[in-house]
Amino acid sequence: MSSESSKKRKPKVIRSDGAPPEGKRNRSELDLDMKYYSEETEVDIRDPNKDYDLYRFTCHELQRLMAEIQELKSRGSRDSASEIEERRIQSCVHFMTLKKLNRLAHIRLKKGRDQTHEAKQKVDAYHLQLQNLLYEVMHLQKEITKCLEFKSKHEEIELVSMEEFYREAPPEISKCDITMGDPHQQTLARLDWELEQRKRLAEKYKECLASKEKILKEIEVKKEYLSSLQPRLNSIMQASLPVQEYLFMPFDQAHKQYETARHLPPPLYVLFVQASAYGQACDKTLSVAIEGSVEEAKALYKPPEDSQDDESDSDAEEEQTTRRRPTLGVQLDDKRKEMLKRHPLSVMLDLKCRDDSVLHLTFYYLMNLNIMTVKARVSTATEIVMPISAGDLLSPDMILSCLYPGDHGKKTPNPANRYQFDKVGILSLSDYVLELGHPYLWVQKLGGLHFPKEQPQHAVTADNSLSASHMETTMKLLRTRLQARLALTKQFASLEHGIVPVTSECQSLFPAKIVSRLVKWVAIPYEDYLDLPYTRDIVEAGLAEDTHLYYMALIERGTAKLQAAVVLNPAYSSIPPIFRLCLNWKGEKTSSNDDNIRAMESEVSVCYRELYGSKPGHQLLTNQLQRLCVVLDVYLETESHDTSVEGPKEFPQEKMCLRLVRGPSRMKPFKYNYPQGFFSHR
Repeated sequence: MSSESSKKRKPKVIRSDGAPPEGKRNRSELDLDMKYYSEETEVDIRDPNKDYDLYRFTCHELQRLMAEIQELKSRGSRDSASEIEERRIQSCVHFMTLKKLNRLAHIRLKKGRDQTHEAKQKVDAYHLQLQNLLYEVMHLQKEITKCLEFKSKHEEIELVSMEEFYREAPPEISKCDITMGDPHQQTLARLDWELEQRKRLAEKYKECLASKEKILKEIEVKKEYLSSLQPRLNSIMQASLPVQEYLFMPFDQAHKQYETARHLPPPLYVLFVQASAYGQACDKTLSVAIEGSVEEAKALYKPPEDSQDDESDSDAEEEQTTRRRPTLGVQLDDKRKEMLKRHPLSVMLDLKCRDDSVLHLTFYYLMNLNIMTVKARVSTATEIVMPISAGDLLSPDMILSCLYPGDHGKKTPNPANRYQFDKVGILSLSDYVLELGHPYLWVQKLGGLHFPKEQPQHAVTADNSLSASHMETTMKLLRTRLQARLALTKQFASLEHGIVPVTSECQSLFPAKIVSRLVKWVAIPYEDYLDLPYTRDIVEAGLAEDTHLYYMALIERGTAKLQAAVVLNPAYSSIPPIFRLCLNWKGEKTSSNDDNIRAMESEVSVCYRELYGSKPGHQLLTNQLQRLCVVLDVYLETESHDTSVEGPKEFPQEKMCLRLVRGPSRMKPFKYNYPQGFFSHR
């Protein structure tokens, strides 16, 4: 079958298009075409659109032939073999046509790419030429700008004005007839005059240098004389020390103190100067001293020295590499310590009283916070047995609290410190006051520091006038506070033993016989005072704060027991103590259910001025307690006797009263009249 089909095959004919084959050519023409035939040249001759139409026609014919072949094969007749072979041959011819069209398409694509590459090279060449031209233009513009901006050296010289030049320059230099109309000649003439003037000044400068050298030699001679004089003066000062001690004139010690004071920070220096001046002028018992390391204070103002030792540098680098990196918590601790760092020097004031007791005040300066703090300590001539209830009276944390109203010393007075604390995680300065001291407002004013809240300043500096204006008042308040606390300490020692000490000057304020007695005197915490039901009005009125001192007194007479809750203000005795009472006798009686209890509180807390006694009124608290015993006697003795109870009256009347009760509220006579010795109503 295959041999028959090969015999029947016709020779292949290469067609240039889908048109029917042309007439037969002779052999010489075919040889010539085969010799010079090239598909590259044929691509330039052929039309791409016609090739595309030929491609579509050939594909359509292939589809038709394939369909016919499939149809003939589906019939299965023997006669259809020749037809199938014929159509197969035609299909092969069409495949040859598609191959040629494919080659032509690839040739066209290659030529298109080559043409695109050539065009791109031309564009790149033109772009490079454009860049070169633009660079040349830019270079020329720079050169033009340099030429336009060129300034001669004479333009930097500040020449004299035209009027001064023509007025002072000699005619041979000014040349008025030439320079007036020619700016160039005028500039040259002005430069010649400037040169002439500078030559004269140079000669004068040499003369001044010679004079300076002469004066320096004279200064050196005088310095040598003064340096030789200093040892003689030192020997004279050393020889005069016994005379200074005998005359109480320590000039040498004062000189050393003032030398040390030069290294104090400004606030501490202002405090040192003003306190020394106040001590010399107004208070001879006030002593001022400087404590701390002067060398460390000097080191604060020295620039860090650069190490030139390579070995030390290498060792430091090795230590840094081997050292373990600190954690975040350690870094914050270091930052807090650096922020709360104190100056190495401090100022110490010793305030003495008449009984030889001394209040030691040590003032510190926190360099990074720009505030001052103070620590207090009390020493007495004789040893004091400290009562239990007087534990907070002389404690360093409480003795200076509220020296001025509202000044607790637990918050920083500098508003800028709040932002500094936020950076290092410090919530409040109150956590560090025991270590650093209390930053009271009066301490800042003694150092000349003032921090306005309404209009904050960028830099707060120490002011001498501010310190001087507060020095005398503060010293008096400190001395009064010390005397009041020492007096309270002695009184508390007696009160704890049930004895109410009354001075001879105050005996006239009370009757001769007082039956009620103090049996208990203890200190109570602030929270316990808040829990008492009969002290709520005091708390709500804002008269009881956590900075105050609180005590409980128990007074008894027979079956009657009177509890007295006492609020002691830190500014005692300028601010009197406040009493709240609760009487346990025939029930519980307070100011809320008994008007006479309210009157008893008024006698003690309101009518306190007549109980001050002699100035400065340090006996006020004991006089109030004594009067409380008196009014309790009056309350119990003037109470009506219950006739239903047999037997004598529990509290017989021993006090002389003009009237036992008065008014619808049945008020009792609590006012004692001296020297008559009777009680009356107010």
